[in-house]
Amino acid sequence: MATSKKKKAVPKKSKGSYIIGFWTLFGVGLLVVVILFLMAGWGAFGKMPTFEELENPETNLATEVFSSDGETLGKYYNENRTPVKYDDLPENLVQALVATEDERYYHHSGIDARGTLRAIAYLGSKGGASTITQQLSKLLFSDVPESKIERVFQKMKEWVIAVRLERQYTKQEIITMYLNKYDFLYQAVGIRSASRIYFGKEPQNLKTEEAAVLVAMLKNPILYNPAKEEFKDNSLTRRNQVLKQMEKNGYLTPAKKDSLQSLPLKLNFSPEGHDEGMATYFRAYVQKFLGEWIDENPKPDGSEYNIFRDGLKVYTSIDSKMQEYAEEAVEKHIAHLQKEFTRQNKNNPTAPFRDVEESEVDQIVESAMKRSARWKEMKAKEMSEEKIRSSFEKERKMRVFSWASPNHTKDTVMTPRDSILYYKSYLQAGMMSMRPQSGEVKAWVGGTDFKHFKYDHVKQGKRQVGSTFKPFVYATAIDQLKLSPCDRLPKNRFTIEAGRYGLLKDWSPKNAGNDAESYVGMMTLKDALANSVNTVTARLIDKTGPRPVIDLIDKLGIDTRNIPAVPSIALGTADLSLFEMVSAYSTFANEGVYVKPVIVTRIEDKNGTVLYQNVPQTRDVLSKEAAFVTVKLMEGVTQSGSGVRLRGTYAANLDHYKRAVTGYPYDFKNPIAGKTGTTQNQSDGWFMGMVPDLATGVWVGAEDRSVHFPTITYGQGATMALPIWGMYMKKVYEDDELKVSKEEFKRPEDLSIAVDCSEYQETENSDTTVPDELDF
Repeated sequence: MATSKKKKAVPKKSKGSYIIGFWTLFGVGLLVVVILFLMAGWGAFGKMPTFEELENPETNLATEVFSSDGETLGKYYNENRTPVKYDDLPENLVQALVATEDERYYHHSGIDARGTLRAIAYLGSKGGASTITQQLSKLLFSDVPESKIERVFQKMKEWVIAVRLERQYTKQEIITMYLNKYDFLYQAVGIRSASRIYFGKEPQNLKTEEAAVLVAMLKNPILYNPAKEEFKDNSLTRRNQVLKQMEKNGYLTPAKKDSLQSLPLKLNFSPEGHDEGMATYFRAYVQKFLGEWIDENPKPDGSEYNIFRDGLKVYTSIDSKMQEYAEEAVEKHIAHLQKEFTRQNKNNPTAPFRDVEESEVDQIVESAMKRSARWKEMKAKEMSEEKIRSSFEKERKMRVFSWASPNHTKDTVMTPRDSILYYKSYLQAGMMSMRPQSGEVKAWVGGTDFKHFKYDHVKQGKRQVGSTFKPFVYATAIDQLKLSPCDRLPKNRFTIEAGRYGLLKDWSPKNAGNDAESYVGMMTLKDALANSVNTVTARLIDKTGPRPVIDLIDKLGIDTRNIPAVPSIALGTADLSLFEMVSAYSTFANEGVYVKPVIVTRIEDKNGTVLYQNVPQTRDVLSKEAAFVTVKLMEGVTQSGSGVRLRGTYAANLDHYKRAVTGYPYDFKNPIAGKTGTTQNQSDGWFMGMVPDLATGVWVGAEDRSVHFPTITYGQGATMALPIWGMYMKKVYEDDELKVSKEEFKRPEDLSIAVDCSEYQETENSDTTVPDELDF
């Protein structure tokens, strides 16, 4: 018989002990959470922002460059962010943001308790709980976590920061900071950059459907990016969801929501990279200007300003409309002229070069190879020259410039050596326009495409100026000798013998055509300049001497250090920049007063404090009389000389001219003073043109002087450069807001030199020569 064992009875726990255990556990958990949040606030899980940092969270701001008419020309930045104020945000954008990202935004203090509980209960399947304030705290002060545990601690930091932000700022300020900080990709950091880059407008001008597109990107700027072809459908779907949220929250009526959702996705995508946008060459020069200014003007604490993060505001003299017209004129004419240039090079065995042997072509290419980034990089890696050269002969994929493509870029396959020849075959251009009376530079086009051709042909480049130098010789003679445009000089051959002015051999300039007829007869100074008669110019500089001419151009702002005091400078042998030429010519239109060109008018810091204000620099160079008479001489160029093409009748029977230029006829009726210039072998084509309140210069040529048109028909300044001036001024005059003068140049009250040749001949009762005592 088995004995049975009694089981021990287990005492039952009272309900009270369970309750005590629950609350103990809850209290410990709560205490742990509180301690964790306190530790986060003390910086135990990483650096927390100081009070000062919360007061000033905006850093790394782009420096913005403005035109004189208030348009943004471009920016310098590490991060393309230009903050806006809450008042600059449209109501539809704020409504879309709140409706989509944080419906209870105006009813919490940084943390949405209801949303947090919902996220915990449903493990995030019904949406997260991150408020706009928390998102801002993450943008401002959190690094990317390396693990899930680190993300938990980071989240605690964000909650603490969010609460501090809510205490420190108003709801409007938090929305503003959030939208100013968010990165929308494509260098669009902040809502202002995003509005300009994706829609080509300021934030306050955004339509509701456009605001919804940008708010949609806040969820994921890659996955919902409207500029990425593969994500356009995502962007459209997400935009419509934002519109639905706006209706749900009472910001849109159902009918309005439906109409907006039916609209297609429409962008005006305008990237704001350093190589893109308006006035790229000008902005590159302004960046250099700012660098020099910063070196000489430290901050009050002794540190340097940084144009990439200090948010400076730079106000310039450029007029955005005139800049636009200038860029259009250069692009249209050079693209058109390039077709003719390429056609004429088809049967050229040394293309794109002319007047050179094949061995010289190899030397040119060799020099270009050694200047290239490829050569320098490989040389720095201590590769042999044999290996470097062989790399230039291997075909590879590359993206090159092409006028045929809408964005001027095409993908191709070629060797680096061939790419050098390819790029050297392109014509280049420079153009600058300024107000003579104020010195303000209104348009600056340094080349055809900054992305592919970085060299600036306004300030950086210096080329032979040809006959555009002659007005300086005439002005010197008028100032010294009181000559009239109506005085006559012989065209016959003229020689300055060796020994004079230090010449080692005789100098005998030739006239155009160089036939017997070109050296026969007398000619007025006005006609001689209009037709660029070299022998007349040579007689003038022989009478004045080269040194007074150099002294004059020195006062006109031209760097004369490398210009020898020899007679041949009269024909334009000196290499000068377009910048120098335009500012010098402007002096004639400004009654003999030189005004130093103005580029930057004012610089402000991000708070609007003025750091720099331009002070005009002027000096008297010529008498009003001498300046006016020189202008009247140059008017002859557009009345009967090479500039007559501006008048509309020239090319009636010249098919080759009409084929080579664009925008003809220009048909100007108003007074225009100007001068064309063409250098040896047609390497450079110039046109300098002035009206009373605007002076504009144009240069056209190629990178190498051996790349040029074979004949003067297409290679002269009147064909290469003048049409750009004509198209530009035609647009300028069509824009009534610019108010550019069509009036006569201002005539001095005490003018004693005759400028009307018909009256001059009647008064003097003579049509013969300059007085004998001038000894020509």
